[in-house]
Amino acid sequence: MKVMSFNKMSPSSHILIQFNRDNDGDIDLRKLKKLARAVCTEFDVPDVTVQIGLTDDAGIIDIHRQFLNKNNATDVISFDLSDEFEPARNFQIIVNVEMARRQAEKLAHSVEAELALYIVHGLLHLVGYDDCTPQQARRMHRKEDTILQNHRFGVIYRKRKTIG
Repeated sequence: MKVMSFNKMSPSSHILIQFNRDNDGDIDLRKLKKLARAVCTEFDVPDVTVQIGLTDDAGIIDIHRQFLNKNNATDVISFDLSDEFEPARNFQIIVNVEMARRQAEKLAHSVEAELALYIVHGLLHLVGYDDCTPQQARRMHRKEDTILQNHRFGVIYRKRKTIG
């Protein structure tokens, strides 16, 4: 399996974004890497490795069951695998490409835009956002749409609320 990565090096930062598989053809992984890197920069996470796993319904159900004791498909699951004794952060985000394809078709936008939402959602959880209460969820989803608009993916979450 080829790991695709992008390094951003400066004297004070090292941001590495990795996908666990090659492009499926209709997904611009470079654009998604740029988005993930920008979110890390915006939230001042300068020394980080972000591993993004692309999976299907069956794969995410297995992860959901194993780590969260839930037996259903979901869009994204994120983990902070950082070592408390190391300054570098280590994030893992698992996104459900199969669900993204269904949602993108239903809402008439690209699979890439739907995956961008999942990646931003996972990263926001990892930098401290939560969506357990209605107020927290509204705040988080507003931030998601702002980030996605700023990176030319458009309004994705609010579109979901409007259409269906």
